[in-house]
Amino acid sequence: MMIFRKILSGFCLGLLTINAIIAQKLPEGLQNSLNALQTTVPFLTIAPDSRGGAMGDLGVATTPDANSQNWNAAKYAFIKHKMGLSLSYTPWLRNLVKDINLGYLSFYYRFDDKQVVSTSLKYFSLGEIIFRDSWGEYSGQYTPYELSLDVGYSRVFTEHFSGALTMRYIRSDITGGGTIEGQQYNPGNSFAADLGIYYQKPVEIRDLDAEVAWGVCFSNLGTKISYTEGADKQFIPANLRIGARMTLQMDEYNSITAAVDFNKLLVPTPPIYDRDSNLYGEPIPTSLPMSWIQSFYDAPDGFNEEMREIMISAGLEYWYRQQFAIRAGYFHEHELKGNRKYFAVGVGMRLNIFYLDFSYLISTTGTSNPLANTMRFTLGLDFGKK
Repeated sequence: MMIFRKILSGFCLGLLTINAIIAQKLPEGLQNSLNALQTTVPFLTIAPDSRGGAMGDLGVATTPDANSQNWNAAKYAFIKHKMGLSLSYTPWLRNLVKDINLGYLSFYYRFDDKQVVSTSLKYFSLGEIIFRDSWGEYSGQYTPYELSLDVGYSRVFTEHFSGALTMRYIRSDITGGGTIEGQQYNPGNSFAADLGIYYQKPVEIRDLDAEVAWGVCFSNLGTKISYTEGADKQFIPANLRIGARMTLQMDEYNSITAAVDFNKLLVPTPPIYDRDSNLYGEPIPTSLPMSWIQSFYDAPDGFNEEMREIMISAGLEYWYRQQFAIRAGYFHEHELKGNRKYFAVGVGMRLNIFYLDFSYLISTTGTSNPLANTMRFTLGLDFGKK
């Protein structure tokens, strides 16, 4: 254990040293400049279900439910039911357009005390688009879409610990395979995987029953996407999510949960060029594994910029008799990395095998924010006890 701690300490110190060196080379005029991470198929990062959305877009360590596939499939190993199904719908960016929608369907099945299989489909419709040529003449119309289809396997390893592997197919068809300005466009395809672990344990706090949990999930570790022959392929949003939870059973009828998630996109930070075309930061790697590793130390502004790339979610959930829930949360992203900052609230109701959840997003950067007033709806069913 002591050797492991020394290695970990040395690794962290090395990262700090590398980032400090990079930060010293960046001219003062380029420090604290806008430098958002760039990925394709960003719909993969959207919280699809109402429960996670109402708690500030978190879920890596919350109590297991039918939508765990999106957050951390390892949670399925501790779910209390035999089988479950969930359907979610989100009208997206309603402040901008009226026909962009996100749908999410998930399913899980437990075939023994230790193993669960699961699957989900996320479908993102971008609304109708009219194509015009360079002269402004009508050249057709199409409804672009993106989707991901995945299958997961979760297993209990010990009394309190589980893991999961999820395989994912991603398709992005934004032009319908047509020709635009003489250039042939094709749907983009990618294959990716998620790796998740989850730990939960009952404890006692001041004579009250409680449960603590933590989880880690590497998601969307997969191939890059290109839409045209010969074009440079773009990174998909590979992501590291780390979170923790504590649930307190206050009495026979009332319980409350507090949770927090930290997110870091595992994609390279774009380098910065000054007026003399001098490059600051690290060149974009061609190797996928190297891009995931480099994402921890390649920010041109050093350690400070790396910290800005961490997104934070915090949320609360209150249940009365496990039949009625009230939820609230907050999501924070640095203004130089996307500036998504919002509160979220929501409610949930459970009746026998059915449950219904709703969430509402409140932007803290003004009502003109495209995300403002986003609503999510989720309908689910759980069958049988474990």
